[in-house]
Amino acid sequence: MPVNLTRNAIATINGGDVNSKPLVQVVDIKLIGNSQERYRFLLSDSESTQHAMFATQLNEQVRTGRVKKGSIIQLIDYICSTAQNRRIIVVLNMVTIIPEYEIIGNPKAIMDSDSAPDMSMPNNNLEPSVRSTNNRYTGQVPANNVQSFRPTIQPPYQPPPNYKIQGPIMKNEAPARIIPIAALNPYQGRWTIKARVTAKGDLRRYNNARGDWKVFSFDLLDSDGGEIRVTCFNAVVDRFYNVIEVGKVYLISKGSLKPAQKNFNHLKNEWEIFLESNSTVELCPNEDGSIPRQQFSFKPISEIESAENNSILDVIGIVITVNPSVPILRKNGMETQRRILNLKDVSGKSVELTLWGDFCNKEGQKLQEMVDSGFFPVLAVKAGKVNDFNGKSIGTISSTQLFIDPDCPEAQGLRHWFERGGRNTASFSISKEIIPGGSKNEIRKTLSQIKDEGLGRSDKPDWVTARATVVFIKTDNFCYTACPLMIGDRQCNKKVTELGNKRWLCDRCNQEFEECDYRYLLQVQIQDHTGLTWVTAFQESGQEILGCSAKEMYLLKYELQDDTRFGEIIRSRLFHQYLFRLKIKEELYGDEQKVKITVVKVDKVNYSAESRYLLDLITKSFQVKRPL
Repeated sequence: MPVNLTRNAIATINGGDVNSKPLVQVVDIKLIGNSQERYRFLLSDSESTQHAMFATQLNEQVRTGRVKKGSIIQLIDYICSTAQNRRIIVVLNMVTIIPEYEIIGNPKAIMDSDSAPDMSMPNNNLEPSVRSTNNRYTGQVPANNVQSFRPTIQPPYQPPPNYKIQGPIMKNEAPARIIPIAALNPYQGRWTIKARVTAKGDLRRYNNARGDWKVFSFDLLDSDGGEIRVTCFNAVVDRFYNVIEVGKVYLISKGSLKPAQKNFNHLKNEWEIFLESNSTVELCPNEDGSIPRQQFSFKPISEIESAENNSILDVIGIVITVNPSVPILRKNGMETQRRILNLKDVSGKSVELTLWGDFCNKEGQKLQEMVDSGFFPVLAVKAGKVNDFNGKSIGTISSTQLFIDPDCPEAQGLRHWFERGGRNTASFSISKEIIPGGSKNEIRKTLSQIKDEGLGRSDKPDWVTARATVVFIKTDNFCYTACPLMIGDRQCNKKVTELGNKRWLCDRCNQEFEECDYRYLLQVQIQDHTGLTWVTAFQESGQEILGCSAKEMYLLKYELQDDTRFGEIIRSRLFHQYLFRLKIKEELYGDEQKVKITVVKVDKVNYSAESRYLLDLITKSFQVKRPL
């Protein structure tokens, strides 16, 4: 039975219509793009055809066969844009009326000269395709053998108020509508989104062959739950960096959309907005309660165990331990801060969370004060990065956000569970063989395992952590004279020679100076329940073991010659137990290969955290040995 399509629908849409909700037919579908699934359609009103692109959320309609060649559909939300000098209809929402139907009429591609519909008053002698009757809209009276499908809502087309009727229309001058973030795509010429800023990145500067650059990004969330990242460069940074505030709602328009760089963008959106010189950002002064403050997609800690390495996810848990912040030297020579804490949840698992940089002194310090006072807060982590080295752990990145005791149902549920007995429930750590308070690559070993497993004999050094006791310290050549000069932002620290006139010379810096520095080079014997070994402790580690600076010990032994006091300090530091972070590497001494063990870091034993670590080992042992 024949079907009536909306008359002149293609020409009307080309002329700027966004309200008539026409009935059209799909006469062709093509899959385009390799990396991203997108479909190009050819739509017909039985007389004219026009290419169209569907928003990505409508792809499922094609995949499931609800939209195919011949389908009769009603356009609900749509707009006509210009892409690569061609007019194209962008469909944001639609309804399938008839899934499959024979092609109606003999439609032809619409020409540019036909793109503006006739705006004169309709001729009453002609039957319009849609007519209003008693506030209801019905199609034209069909012949006996013609079936009429009425769109759900289809008012007669009226041009927007500021639409200028001046002949053929070359540019859509209708005001941009507020559309959902999920409906954004590069084929829309004009759009506006209303969204809340949920995160704002730091202003970064860099340079390359094209010159000096500055950039910052911020993340948006709208009332439909759509998220997208916005990026600004150079002059655009100057316009908007001080305007954008986290938590505020803005109207944003006139930006370009490009594929999101998934290496840096964790949001669930295939596009990213780049603001330009003509872009607009307008603050909405009235709070919009329909847009949430933040959107989470929490994963239970038990599921993190199967998450892919480097994946970005949200997690929430009770903070059960927080370790002090410690300085870490990066590969580029710059120093940063690191703080380790542990989270547990109702899944019966716990995970290590590593805070880096400013997180250590802001949220990290607050968390430590809360835990030290006996209160165990709920922590929500937005955009944490998974690491899978010897187990799974979570680390912060530049776009990570931390929320202490957030006001959300998940946090309330965790608090209720914890207070009703969860605090006493044993949890199994998915950060396997990683000590509480250690970094993500600190593997616990006994001293006998270092030898039995042949650690340090490969091309790369092995890094392990051992709990052991200091049993002997060599007092000969316990320190060396070092260069105090700075090379960039680091001290030289090379050994210097005395010139005899109370001056020192550094061969590396080729400079003389009156005072040198003194740095530890301790030879220490440590022991645990499996054996003992010799290790070398340099400056920071040596100072942690002896409790005073190398210069103080040098003055006591060689200048004041107070052997009694010197000996008291050495003896007082024996038989103390520490967690030793060790670097193990085979080196060539003369003609002989020897394994050298260097102390990288020394920590006093946190017996509470150590007990939890041992309980985790016991739990893991039972899980392995218990018969099914």
